[in-house]
Amino acid sequence: MTRTLYEVLQFALLVALAPLLTGFVRKLKARLNGRIGPGLLQPYRDLLRLLRKEVVLAPNASWLFRVIPYLVFTAIWLAAAIVPTFATGLLLGRTADLIALVALLASARFALALAGMDVGTSFGGIGASREMMIASLAEPAMLMVTFTVALLVRSTSLPHIAEFLLTHDVGIRISLFMGLVSLLIVAVAENARIPVDNPATHLELTMVHEAMVLEYSGRHLALIEAAAMVKLLLYISLIAAIFFPWGMARDLADGSAVALGLASYAAKLALGGAVLALFETSIAKMRVFRLGEFLGGAFLLGLLAAIFLYVSQGL
Repeated sequence: MTRTLYEVLQFALLVALAPLLTGFVRKLKARLNGRIGPGLLQPYRDLLRLLRKEVVLAPNASWLFRVIPYLVFTAIWLAAAIVPTFATGLLLGRTADLIALVALLASARFALALAGMDVGTSFGGIGASREMMIASLAEPAMLMVTFTVALLVRSTSLPHIAEFLLTHDVGIRISLFMGLVSLLIVAVAENARIPVDNPATHLELTMVHEAMVLEYSGRHLALIEAAAMVKLLLYISLIAAIFFPWGMARDLADGSAVALGLASYAAKLALGGAVLALFETSIAKMRVFRLGEFLGGAFLLGLLAAIFLYVSQGL
């Protein structure tokens, strides 16, 4: 019963904290650029405003176009829920596998690309093609990071990975550092952040994610926007669970350990949001044709990390 309650708490925290994390990043970016910026609670107001608006659909939109926002939000929410946040012994721990996580994210991406092409607009087709190009390079890089961690831990289970790093002294490993950098690059690309994409603009020559969702409105657009917010929180949680699991509660019966886990998770989210805001304000948007080099570097780092760890362990 305790595991179930804490699992429900994690599901609720993901939805409650995702807009706050997005608002924190936007606020910090605005302050770094010398502006006041929107309030921290503005993403909540935006979602409520979209939920109140009427849904406007294109005449040639199929049933798939209507269903995909719910599928995308559910897949990303479930993917975020299987990532350990403040504790490792939650109810979905047995299904919290890195490969399953990649599959859920790929399913959401595929569905969103179908929605972009369903109406038949040029923007939707451009966004879907660019999204698939990014995915073809980001997914192999993420899998190489998965294989690197699995070589060390002998498992792809996220709770087991977090517990292994909490209880074992792995020392300073160049392979884990390269895996961390590779996953950071993938996280930037998957969340359509600068330098891959700029979520604050709607320029037809550069936009990727926004191009696929231009035809959505009302509650459908609210679900898409909420899914993007949860996805950003997911990647920060994933990086923290794999490389910085310190502070996670291992015993759910210990209230002080759970409280420490919640506090450490909040601190990790704040630190991740601050690093993202600082990075985005210090770098320019990259040309679309250079994204292959950017993500190719992530794949190369992941591959080298796996090779170095394999050789160092003498397998």
